[in-house]
Amino acid sequence: MSSPSTSTSQKPEEVLEVIPLLRPWVRGSLVGLALALCGVFAVAIWLKPYNDDGSPRTMATHRQMGLPPCTFYAASGLPCPSCGMTTSFSLLMHGDVVSSLRANAVGTLLAGFCLMLIPWCLASAVCRQTLFIRSAERSLTFVVLGLLSLMLLRWAIVLGWAWWTGTTFQG
Repeated sequence: MSSPSTSTSQKPEEVLEVIPLLRPWVRGSLVGLALALCGVFAVAIWLKPYNDDGSPRTMATHRQMGLPPCTFYAASGLPCPSCGMTTSFSLLMHGDVVSSLRANAVGTLLAGFCLMLIPWCLASAVCRQTLFIRSAERSLTFVVLGLLSLMLLRWAIVLGWAWWTGTTFQG
């Protein structure tokens, strides 16, 4: 008869990563961000991104809010990297995706991202933790750098295409 083993085999313990709960001020900030984005999209719906003849604008829709013309455009005659963003948001909110992409494709991407951000902010505030991401700081850095890179790439393409074809810009 064999004697029972005196050595106990120990299983390595699993290390569980603890995701801290969001503090109340962070949850309030997420709700505030969601409300602010809803306000941005409400303004985008209110704006009229079409010319009098019904054709979609490509830029200068922000002027309807009493804002001045783009300083870069006024000084150089060339669009800045963000020219057409407001128009892009407004066209997207009016359901005109193709014209939104023509006005500023990065603006369309940003608007889509912000539309997805609204329910994420609210759900994260309710659940008291950031959903689907481990580090809000790292994710925000990645998103901002990605959008800035896309904006500059789009700008280089717009300016390069205008130079190549001899196109002049008009608001």
